[in-house]
Amino acid sequence: MRFALGVEYDGAGFCGWQRQPDVPSVQEALESALGGVAGEAVTVTAAGRTDRGVHASGQVVHFDTQAQRPLSAWVRGANALLPREVAVLWVQPVPDAFHARFCAHSRSYHYLLLNHAVRNALMAGRWGWYHLPLDLSLMRQGAQRLLGHHDFSAFRAAECQAKSPLKTVLHSEVMREGELLQFSFTADAFLQHMVRNMVGALVAVGAGRKPPSWISDLLESRDRTLGAPTFPADGLYLTGVSYGEEWQLPARTTRYDGAFLPPNAD
Repeated sequence: MRFALGVEYDGAGFCGWQRQPDVPSVQEALESALGGVAGEAVTVTAAGRTDRGVHASGQVVHFDTQAQRPLSAWVRGANALLPREVAVLWVQPVPDAFHARFCAHSRSYHYLLLNHAVRNALMAGRWGWYHLPLDLSLMRQGAQRLLGHHDFSAFRAAECQAKSPLKTVLHSEVMREGELLQFSFTADAFLQHMVRNMVGALVAVGAGRKPPSWISDLLESRDRTLGAPTFPADGLYLTGVSYGEEWQLPARTTRYDGAFLPPNAD
């Protein structure tokens, strides 16, 4: 039987989502916990493979098992076996045709950035940080230039294994609440480091080093070497994955509203 599962995690202590030899991964922790509940080996497939240090509040995975357990047992049993940095939020039986990655319509990411002269020790690993003043209006103008269907080669990691750099960005916005900035992106799919590179470019715009039109120039260039440095993973969160109604997944796949700031923040 196939199940879909909602997961959140603090990625600071993991090598990333994907299982790797001799280092802790979110996938390994989840497979071990679910295997303990099932009494058999379990393999999980994620909607998106987050990198080292990246967090998630709305990751979705699927797994197959022959074990018969109440739905509550999958949630409570797995959470009892998981490290405290990982939690299962919900579980739902799905048809065998469901695939967490290939059936997803879109993914959403948020990047939280503290814009203050001094870094914050208590939120280390959970917020990014930039020490110079940033112009919100300029960054918003730049963010709008990312919308639509483009070749995102200029925002792609050199080691990215995606077959195509062509992606469609459906939502691109920057909000502020006091000294905390939130960069929000939704796309059909993302390239490796794409969000972190977009944030880095928008910060360059906000700092006045580049005009908002530079974002369009980067897209047209398709040249990663012309872009800004990749921003640290600290403030990056996978906040949601969208699926069609035919799969009957929970209306809210995360315990949050998909944002860490009030909707009217500016």
